[in-house]
Amino acid sequence: MRDAFSETLVRLAKADPNVLLLTGDHGYALFDAFRKECSAQYINAGIAEQNMVGMAAGLARAGFRPFVYGLSAFIPVRVLEQIKLDIAHDDLPVVLLGDGAGFVYSHLGTSHQSTEDIACTRAVPGLSIYSPADRFEMTACMELAYQQNAPVYMRMGKSDRGDVHASATTLIPGHLHAVRVGQPGGLTLVATGSMVKTAVDIAANNYPDASVWSAPIIKPLDAEQVTAICLNSSAVVVLEEHSVLGGLGAAIAEISSEYARIRVLRIGVQDRYSQHCGSYDYLLHEHGLDRSAIELKIGKFLEHEFNR
Repeated sequence: MRDAFSETLVRLAKADPNVLLLTGDHGYALFDAFRKECSAQYINAGIAEQNMVGMAAGLARAGFRPFVYGLSAFIPVRVLEQIKLDIAHDDLPVVLLGDGAGFVYSHLGTSHQSTEDIACTRAVPGLSIYSPADRFEMTACMELAYQQNAPVYMRMGKSDRGDVHASATTLIPGHLHAVRVGQPGGLTLVATGSMVKTAVDIAANNYPDASVWSAPIIKPLDAEQVTAICLNSSAVVVLEEHSVLGGLGAAIAEISSEYARIRVLRIGVQDRYSQHCGSYDYLLHEHGLDRSAIELKIGKFLEHEFNR
């Protein structure tokens, strides 16, 4: 998925000399191709993320198209005020790239684990949020972010969980994307980023009639589409490598509570920090986001729903 990101960024920059890449002293190997082919469009702003976002805002005002890269614990969390006031307030075309979302930088501890970035950015007016699940969604998200000509935060899970699409896909702003079509009125799984592949695997092995929807775009969300999906489901389960507070599950629950009145199970990170450092897989297990834990939660939820 990161290769698709790099290749698309190089292609956009070669086609448009106003495309600039700003990095906060991160992503060196990732940007080898960009520095080689578009060296005049590369800026290392150093470990000064707030200043980097301000630079990007100024460059956007001058007609450039900045892509601002950093770890998601820093872009957007560390620079939320600058995103709000320097970029979103004036609707500037800056794409903010937060890499390593969730628990990817596991061994580096809480300072580098980003499980609140969606919640922080959802409340910023005018800021779209993208969260691609595989290389095909990454390419489509990058192209759409460029075409939108408006503020975008793109959440990138560094850990590649495998493809969920068989080929290139086209995204519609605000729309969920069907990756598995089940039976009408059956169980629906909605997921984003790293959790989409998990949702597909769980459905294929446990719920053959279930539908799976990917949310490569978390904000905006088409309320009419979400409502229709909820009304055509026996139950809805939302999976995300993010806090259950303010993330995709919260967004789906907000819409469903107003229009569909269906119960939504939010599977994500509970309101706590990690207790220990460890591998990526260890932290998924600690927070109940490994496949077996998710299957158990869904089973209990469905048992309760259908026995009420």
